[in-house]
Amino acid sequence: MPKPYQRALCWVRRDLRLYDHRPLAEACAQANEVALVFILDTQILSQLKDQDDRRITFIVDSLQEMDDRLRQQGSGLIVLHGDPVDLIPDLAERFQADAVFTGKDYEPLAKARDAEVKKRLSHSGKQLQLFKDQVIFEAGEILNQSGQPFRVFTPYSKVWKTNLNPTRDAADWTPNLEVLTPIDEWKEEWSLEKIGFRRNDLWLTPGEAAGRKRLADFSDQMSDYAKTRDFPAQSGTSGLSVHLRFGTVSIRDCVRCALDQRADKWLTELVWREFYQDILAHNPNVVSETYQEPYRNLEYPGTEDHWVAWCEGKTGFPIVDAAMRCFNATGWMHNRLRMIVASFLTKDLLLDYRKGEAYFARFLLDFDLASNNGGWQWAASTGVDAQPYFRIFNPILQSHKFDPEGRFLRAWLPELKELSNDDIHWPHEVKEFDLLAAGIALGDNYPHPIVNHSVQRDLAVKLLESARRS
Repeated sequence: MPKPYQRALCWVRRDLRLYDHRPLAEACAQANEVALVFILDTQILSQLKDQDDRRITFIVDSLQEMDDRLRQQGSGLIVLHGDPVDLIPDLAERFQADAVFTGKDYEPLAKARDAEVKKRLSHSGKQLQLFKDQVIFEAGEILNQSGQPFRVFTPYSKVWKTNLNPTRDAADWTPNLEVLTPIDEWKEEWSLEKIGFRRNDLWLTPGEAAGRKRLADFSDQMSDYAKTRDFPAQSGTSGLSVHLRFGTVSIRDCVRCALDQRADKWLTELVWREFYQDILAHNPNVVSETYQEPYRNLEYPGTEDHWVAWCEGKTGFPIVDAAMRCFNATGWMHNRLRMIVASFLTKDLLLDYRKGEAYFARFLLDFDLASNNGGWQWAASTGVDAQPYFRIFNPILQSHKFDPEGRFLRAWLPELKELSNDDIHWPHEVKEFDLLAAGIALGDNYPHPIVNHSVQRDLAVKLLESARRS
């Protein structure tokens, strides 16, 4: 049977891999000749504040791996630098492509971009083919009995799991690469330096091979995930969030693995990711305002000094400081620690969650708009399935519970390393002699606590109660 298209482009975006890649598989199945293109989007890059942004290092290295593999197939990866709204229609014209295949992106700006690209392609008789690829279920597929989107995670998760048909929803879309065409005449230089960035160190290896290896390694300990996931000093999490964000691992492959290992707790974490995507797709306003209407006029009374102390890991609360210093150095933060520092910023320091959300958006290697916004609004009690406003994390108790031996604290707060496993969580009540013996001078080489947790907790409850009543 003849294929419907002679030539097609596959526009790679949040799917930096060649296996289990639905848009590429569809393009290869429907066109006689296919070329892959990635756009280093200046509309996005111009918003980045740091020339050594780790995400660009990860992307460029992953693209290089793709290009190397494609060249073994006699093809290659076209990488262009500019605005995709202009570049995709132009390349489609020069390549004489009948259609452009790509994965759906659910962020508001991405949907507007795709609508414009589709319009421009249609002017010259070309098609934009969009395929679900970065999620198992997209917005509109998981609804309550009234046909409405879920507002709470637990019932959403139950329906998600009930509706899951692994053969259909987690099918392997690995493409036939034999139809890929040579691309030398469209090749351009795309080094980090060429696009105005510098290399930065990463805490993990980029690329598809590394993503698949990490998933395979994690599968051996997936059954222990429920018991180990909350302890930042242990290797109890998958470390796959970056690979999922950039598509160097397939969400379908992750789900297949979770089902094979009967790792329901980890599968639930993957469902959380889709829940936040669903919320963003149905409520794009959450990008700028609270999901819960009563909090939209809430004024946070926190101070700039406290904001700076939080950012620098100088609050005097060891678990908060260790988490922030680790984050600043690596661009990564354990999920339990994300909840602790977010609760501390919004409930102890009484600062607007949007400040913390923006700080994470700037430095997180695995930054994802939906998950970052959803997580911060959960911590601030302003979002869906929100942490009740009166439930506030005690950072000292959290530290004792989830880093009982102080291993994570010692790794990032070396000034406290000589304290006992008990004292390291709260050095401010340690006897002066013991502090001197450990080489600690509070207020000098480790700060005094910038707030009183009990006092701030009461203030936070009153602040949020007042907003709910107004």
